[in-house]
Amino acid sequence: MFREMRRKKQALPQEECAAILYRGTSGVLALAGDGGYPYALPISYVYDGERLYFHSAKSGHKLDAVRRNPKASFCVIDKDDVVPEEYTTYFRSAVVFGTMRILEDDGEKLAAMEKLAKKYAPDDTAENRRQAIEREWKPLCVLELTPEHVSGKEAIELANARRPAAPQ
Repeated sequence: MFREMRRKKQALPQEECAAILYRGTSGVLALAGDGGYPYALPISYVYDGERLYFHSAKSGHKLDAVRRNPKASFCVIDKDDVVPEEYTTYFRSAVVFGTMRILEDDGEKLAAMEKLAKKYAPDDTAENRRQAIEREWKPLCVLELTPEHVSGKEAIELANARRPAAPQ
């Protein structure tokens, strides 16, 4: 169902894809938007090793798209260094394909929001995080992306540097 990567030498192992998802602070979520147009938006998230979570308002283009078609992709760019003298970019990224779900259960929603709060305010107190979540609770919607396929790719220069040198 999912395409095989054409440039296999540049493919990242699944552990590195997961590391990118843990490290990243934002990515681009792509959904099937209005009128058949793709709808892609930058968004912050948290990855817990199994699923990705996003917070949202309770209405808007994003939620309409998810309700219409729960399939989504999400891309996180880990590295993007332009190398002008080589006319290239040293890049590294991960892409997740999966199914979105709007969390309706308050317990699930709270657990996801606590993960998000800890990621973005790791040094804050539990009490401050709790108060922030309570303050935003009423207008808050939480989305969950369950991955079905994850892939990652890096520039060939980075891939070559990762491989051990051949014996001479």
